[in-house]
Amino acid sequence: MNLQLDGKSALVTGSTAGIGLAIATGLAKEGAKVIVNGRTQSRVDKAVEASGAAYGIAADLGTEDGARAVIARFPSVDILVNNLGIFEPKPFEEISDQDWRHFFEVNVLSGVRLSRHYIGPMRQKNWGRIVFISSESALQIPAEMIHYGMTKTAQLAISRGLAETTAGTAVTVNAVLPGPTSSEGVNEFVDRLASERSVDRRVLEQEFFQKARPSSILQRFAAPEEIAAVVTFVCSPSASMINGSAVRADGGVIRSIA
Repeated sequence: MNLQLDGKSALVTGSTAGIGLAIATGLAKEGAKVIVNGRTQSRVDKAVEASGAAYGIAADLGTEDGARAVIARFPSVDILVNNLGIFEPKPFEEISDQDWRHFFEVNVLSGVRLSRHYIGPMRQKNWGRIVFISSESALQIPAEMIHYGMTKTAQLAISRGLAETTAGTAVTVNAVLPGPTSSEGVNEFVDRLASERSVDRRVLEQEFFQKARPSSILQRFAAPEEIAAVVTFVCSPSASMINGSAVRADGGVIRSIA
């Protein structure tokens, strides 16, 4: 299927590994001129080579300076995928004020700052795509990382509100909600737990879905490429009717049908 993305410029934040790298690769395969982003030049260089991206920029988009650096170099893009995000299981009583601020800066304000800039040029061109990579945790807040869930819910509010400002244009703003995915961070976390408990990784994965995500229909971690396929479609002209939506790619974890 030709998604008609040839020549479209696409910035994918936090795209040196995991879901972000898979999205960058998927968009590049469809002919988009992809901009890969990460915090270090070495990881950015590797990601550019691995994904087939056209450009790369090292910048910490969890900061105002990082956002300014990216905007200065790429003042206009056709597609913005706000993928940058962090997570950390932590008991609620131990989540400090600094933790709350840090998660909000990285997971929420990174996308806000870039969207605030790029939405104007998109409206002027009368075409554009902004996608926030949220999570099933936005709707089913995990007790083990409430601060993370808060940021994912905030992304839904922002994406829906911003979509309202695109009425009558060919610009769309959406959120995609992945389920548990075998990203770099998740793999490292699961492997560490498996090592600490001296059990096979597959045993730990099975236990996770039995106890932590029993509502999952998929009953396994998604591959980043599976999430990227959904995001790539949402970014395409073929998805013109999807706007202001929370698109689920969650493996059936979310039980509600509304």
